[in-house]
Amino acid sequence: MKSVTHRLDADLDLVALGAASGMLWRRDGRTIAGVGTAARIPITTALTSATAREVQTQLAEMAGQDDIDLPGSGPLALVSLPFDTSAPAELVVPESIFVHGPEGRRWVTNSGDSPATADEAVGRAVALLDEKDNDPQPTEVQLHSPIAPETWRDEIVGDVISRIRAGELSKAVLARELRLRFDTPINQRRVVARLAEAHPNAIVFALDGFVGASPELLVARTDDVVRAHPLAGTAPRASAPDVDQRMAADLLASTKNQWEHRITIDWLLKELLPFCSYVDAEPEPSIVSLPNVHHLGTRVEGRLSEPPASVLELVAALHPTPAVGGNPQGQAVQLIAEVEGADRGRYAGATGWLDGSGNGAFCVAIRSAQLDGCNASLFAGVGVVGDSDPVAELEETRSKFQAMLPVLLRL
Repeated sequence: MKSVTHRLDADLDLVALGAASGMLWRRDGRTIAGVGTAARIPITTALTSATAREVQTQLAEMAGQDDIDLPGSGPLALVSLPFDTSAPAELVVPESIFVHGPEGRRWVTNSGDSPATADEAVGRAVALLDEKDNDPQPTEVQLHSPIAPETWRDEIVGDVISRIRAGELSKAVLARELRLRFDTPINQRRVVARLAEAHPNAIVFALDGFVGASPELLVARTDDVVRAHPLAGTAPRASAPDVDQRMAADLLASTKNQWEHRITIDWLLKELLPFCSYVDAEPEPSIVSLPNVHHLGTRVEGRLSEPPASVLELVAALHPTPAVGGNPQGQAVQLIAEVEGADRGRYAGATGWLDGSGNGAFCVAIRSAQLDGCNASLFAGVGVVGDSDPVAELEETRSKFQAMLPVLLRL
């Protein structure tokens, strides 16, 4: 199987196309939409550097004619890795992948034993965009918490705080689940389109029914440049501007949140350093304001050593970060499996894209939902440390659910 990449003259709405096809990635001036599936490359064992290199080689072997020769051209795959690094996953290579890249460049890559022409790919895309959305609107929805909020607050969060104070670990990120059941199948096309509209600055993604609008870049690689933008530390938004500004200022001044954030930054720099000739972070975090919450965020950038590690190798080293797992990583992940009572699936995993040259970008797959017929499952997580307040942690999950709930309930 080979890929062929050509310049794209048609100015397609790639967000609408990805919403219709169920394969979308949008971040910072780059939008990727897939149509059809040419291949699936399985990851059957835990994602390690060796596994990442093996998968990267399989993707690179699909390289054929490439008239663009830029990051994101040539063979390209989308992938959504689960939170559990030992769980199986797979790369999805679309039959046609449409890319709007930086500086207005546009191209299409077709993959297969007999790849489509650019005109054929555009014709399929236009037909998909022209399909009428005649799905009925749901009239009823049932919302269910598998673990009662009060039980989660008092028994799970309270117990973990006690274990942290006893010295078992310094931080654990605990998530709780909401399940929604509608009286008609969920229209993923509407969900993704509304996510993109409601979260213009987020990383919007869709793959195999897993959709989201993440604010957090796990890692991106462009040639030998590596970037990350970890978030840790949260405060709710307020409708009154003066109150909202005070909440952001309080977050920036919070000892608890600053310490929680520092854990993530120090860990990330330590994990990236073996791959880099140089890596550094902004000296102080800044406020990242989203429609529903404020976060503390710090930009990280470095230069990769030669030969540069692929983005999937970097994901293998960084996932899960303390921002979604905890610290120390091993003890925190074990504790999560013990106390949460739910399978996170791809929530808080790593979702992104990679090309045959090892370039790509992955977000931390938070503010997300798994859609399955009439059902949706979504999680919200909080970083629990020794001086956490269980009541405040529960309220934080409620604020974070607001990234997805209004979009789903507007169906």
